Amino acid sequence: MRTFVLRARAAPTDGSKLLAAVGQEAHPEILAHTLMNAIFVAQSHRPDVVVYLVLESTADFSRAIRFEAGAMHDIGGFDERALLGKVAKALDASRGMGKEEERAVESGVTVRTIAFERLVQELAADHQLFVMDRKGAPIREQAFGDAPCFLLTDHIPMPKKTFGSLERLGAKKITLGSRMLFASQCVVLIHHALDER
Repeated sequence: MRTFVLRARAAPTDGSKLLAAVGQEAHPEILAHTLMNAIFVAQSHRPDVVVYLVLESTADFSRAIRFEAGAMHDIGGFDERALLGKVAKALDASRGMGKEEERAVESGVTVRTIAFERLVQELAADHQLFVMDRKGAPIREQAFGDAPCFLLTDHIPMPKKTFGSLERLGAKKITLGSRMLFASQCVVLIHHALDER
């Protein structure tokens, strides 16, 4: 199982605001592109992938939307609008939730009110954590276990203090090269590196 966590620091946790923000400063389209490249292959999808989208621009709690590709029945298309519609539906389902509550949205999709740090803490218990960093070890030199989890961010870089807490959880820094890439591009290259093994 491959797990991807995308921290979207500028993405609104209100469904209608999220959809209205496409092409604007928050860039929620990054969510759709990352989800698309994590789950889909030509004429099919990868059943062994879980994607968490953690949206943080909120008046109350961050939202972590979990997409389990193997359990999703009605994906409804892989275009940007369809995928952002899934995200907005999960956000609408999360209205009124208290801290660290969870709700099923549809088959293979759940939403939780949980902070990025807390989610990663939980994942650290049974996943091998990797955070993208240009100064990390090249991905081709890295050994991977059965449950790698890759931590990515949107167009806003991960805060420096976060790297320290991730390191304490055992996260290893890996790089895909010297050039900064979009999260959606990282996902493709990570899949390729793992597929080749």
